[in-house]
Amino acid sequence: MLARRKHIYFAMMGVCIALFVLAWSVVRLWSVPAAVAMCVVAMVIPPFAAMVANRRGPDDRWWDDPSGDEKSDEWWDELDGKKRRP
Repeated sequence: MLARRKHIYFAMMGVCIALFVLAWSVVRLWSVPAAVAMCVVAMVIPPFAAMVANRRGPDDRWWDDPSGDEKSDEWWDELDGKKRRP
């Protein structure tokens, strides 16, 4: 899932950069308002790309979820100060 989210993130950011470059190198020669509109669309893409990249997938372990490994969970709980050593 992480690799898929990374691919989607980089694709969205690639589209964003392509929109900026095309808007000010090609489209502005024919229509400045269209170039500005392309830049506005490109401006909206990065926040959505960040949300896609940082979204928690159904199989992803959250930072405080138990992993199922007793020894590992005890170790992390001790580091977090949740449990004391006997």
